[in-house]
Amino acid sequence: MKILHVLRAPVGGLFRHVIDLAEGQIDCGHKVGIVADSTKVQQICEAKLTALQPRLALGLHRIPISRRPGPSDLVAMMRVSRIVRATRPDIVHGHGAKGGALARLAAAPSSVIRAYTPHGGSLHSGRIAIVLERMLKARGQLYLFESAFSQNFYLDRVGKPSGLVRVIHNGLRDEEFEGVALQADAADVVYLGEMRALKGVDILIEALAKSCRNGQHISAALVGDGPDAEQFRGLVNHLGLSGLVTFHKSMTTRKALALGRIVVVPSRAESLPYVVLEALAAGKPIVATNVGGIPEIFGSHSDSLVPPENADALAAAIQRVSAAPDIHVDTATLRNRVKERFSVKRMTDLVLDSYLQLCPSPDEASPDISLHWRSGSALRRKTRPQNTSPTYT
Repeated sequence: MKILHVLRAPVGGLFRHVIDLAEGQIDCGHKVGIVADSTKVQQICEAKLTALQPRLALGLHRIPISRRPGPSDLVAMMRVSRIVRATRPDIVHGHGAKGGALARLAAAPSSVIRAYTPHGGSLHSGRIAIVLERMLKARGQLYLFESAFSQNFYLDRVGKPSGLVRVIHNGLRDEEFEGVALQADAADVVYLGEMRALKGVDILIEALAKSCRNGQHISAALVGDGPDAEQFRGLVNHLGLSGLVTFHKSMTTRKALALGRIVVVPSRAESLPYVVLEALAAGKPIVATNVGGIPEIFGSHSDSLVPPENADALAAAIQRVSAAPDIHVDTATLRNRVKERFSVKRMTDLVLDSYLQLCPSPDEASPDISLHWRSGSALRRKTRPQNTSPTYT
């Protein structure tokens, strides 16, 4: 198949998902291309795009894509349409609110399958985003959600799409299940992610202050960039925690995991955060809030999760894990659960099979698609399915 992925900002979990999926599809013999924003790209992400570019048979296309809706979107849509005409993909797969809109609105032959993965940000962007999603929901043939939570949120707020709907969890690579050695000066806890209110960094800082007032001085390394970083720095100074809390710029996850003994995910909202998967895969003790798709990762261990926006509960959980990290959360069991259920290979296979459910039969397909059908796809349906087939979990 020829697959073109469209996204806006090449940062965060969405970007990681696209890179992993693109590499997995290329490894399966498919021709892949990527369309992404050309502005404000983190150095780490830019390096990943550069490394992947030689393998992209349909090319790496960098165009300006604004975060907020505006007149520039018309220009971006025209450019994506030109890229679709030039590359002639079988699948145009949009990721995130803006990537999903461009993928579904770009001019393309009727034979092109338009797939959309909303990711968490698409569903937490306010009323305007929800209204736009409602307007576009009939434009896609395939809707893939990385968590059951995201699927249910979309169905509740946006409505049922006319296309095929699937839940396919994010996955990790085999090498990510190796342990991470702590730095000699590692803090008690580490947070890694975007510096914004939605991620609950302020709640973590308040929890650290409460622990201090109770006589337990817990050090923390906060890793990441974002719009609220200065506000969090100010809160740390205001609460007298400057001697306990250090801020660090964005870095690779495994480098960040070495900065703290316990990983804390204090989010107010999430979909299926990679940081939780990555921390558990590395065997790290973790304190996380009970939001979004995190319970889907923890399964029967979800009772160890902390209610969101509750600094007292977060402080108590951090203290319990600090005292007995392997008792509060069974890290070994959770690590095995993640390895079994959340792999890049499984994610890639299920996404490809979802594409194939909407592709023509082998007799009608292009040679590339026909070959994949005959090579043993797990799903060999020859007709367009109704929206009644089972959800992958």
